Amino acid sequence: MRFNYVWLRDHCRSASCYNSKTHQRSLDTASVDLCIQPKTIRLDETTLFFTWPDGHVTRYDLDWLVKNSYEGQKQKVIQPRILWNAEIYQQAQVPSVDFQSFLETKEGLKNFLQNFLLYGIAFVENVPPTQEHTEKLAERISLIRETIYGRMWYFTSDFSRGDTAYTKLALDRHTDTTYFQEPCGIQVFHCLKHEGTGGRTLLVDGFYAAEQVLQKAPEEFELLSNVPLKHEYIENVGECHNHMIGVGPVLNIYPWNKELYMIRYNNYDRAVINTVPYDVVHRWYTAHRTLTIELRKPENEFWVKLKPGRVLFIDNWRVLHGRESFTGYRQLCGCYLTRDDVLNTARLLGLQA
Repeated sequence: MRFNYVWLRDHCRSASCYNSKTHQRSLDTASVDLCIQPKTIRLDETTLFFTWPDGHVTRYDLDWLVKNSYEGQKQKVIQPRILWNAEIYQQAQVPSVDFQSFLETKEGLKNFLQNFLLYGIAFVENVPPTQEHTEKLAERISLIRETIYGRMWYFTSDFSRGDTAYTKLALDRHTDTTYFQEPCGIQVFHCLKHEGTGGRTLLVDGFYAAEQVLQKAPEEFELLSNVPLKHEYIENVGECHNHMIGVGPVLNIYPWNKELYMIRYNNYDRAVINTVPYDVVHRWYTAHRTLTIELRKPENEFWVKLKPGRVLFIDNWRVLHGRESFTGYRQLCGCYLTRDDVLNTARLLGLQA
C-alpha cells in the first residue's frame, strides 16, 4: 500500500479533525499544506502514528488503512451479484416473499432485498390487486420517485401518453428513462387485470450479457463504457408536453475496480449519435451489435406472466425488460423508486449494497 502525506493528514480521525457523532470531517482540507511531511512516524503492532510539524498526532489502525487503501478498494466489490441467464435463474429457485411478511417483518423484507440485490429482480406474492396496495408495498422500502409520468402510474393500451408502452405492441428489451440524467433506479410492476392473451414480460440480465462481451471482446466492452450518447424523449400528446435528454455511455463502470454498476440500453429512445467522432462511430456500432447479440440470445431470456397479486421489482440499472404483444384489456400499475433509498434500507438491515 502507498499513502500520500496530504491524504494521511486529511483523513485524521482525531476529535479535532473528525466528528465521530455525525461521521463528518471537521478539518478544513484547504488548510493542509500540500507539501506536508510528518516529523516522526511510529509503528506498533496494530497502529501507525504520525506527528505533524505543528505537533498534531494522527493515529491509524492498520486494518482501517488496508480497508481504505486504493489497493484494497481495487479488489473490493461494491455490490455482490449473481449474474444469470434463464437456466441459472430458474435453477436457483429464488423464493418470492409473501405480502404480509414483506410489510410486517424485518426478516421478510431482508430476504426480499437480499434476492433483489443479488439477482436484480424480486417478486412479492399475494398482494391485493389494487393501486393502493401496490403503493403501500413500494413505500415499505423507498420513497416513490415522481417523474413526468406521475407518482404512481396506471396504464392500459389507450395510447394516453406518447410512448409505445401505452399500446398492445410488443416491446423489445430495454431499460427505462435512459433520457434522464439519472435513470430511475427501480421499477415496480403489478398487473391488476388482463382479459386476453399474450403480454408475457421479458427479463434479461444486462450485466450477464455485458460480462460475456467483456470475456469475448474486452476492447468493445471498454468502448461501450467510454463513449457517451444522448437519449431523448419528446412528447406532445394531450396535456403532456415533455422534452427530456439524458447523456451517458451504454455501460457505466467504477473506474478504480472496473465494476459495472449501470447499463443504459434503449434502442427506442437513443437520440442522434452526434457525440462520437467519425473514426470511432463504426467501432461503436460493432461493439453495440456484439452486446445486442448477447442480450437477444434466447438462453438469456427469462419470460414471466404477470398476474394480479404478483408484484415484480426490477433493478432498472441492470435488468432489461420487454413484453410480447397482447390482446384484450390489460391494466397495469406501478412506479419508480429512488435507488438511494432502496440501498439505504438494505444497508440498515445489514446487507452489502
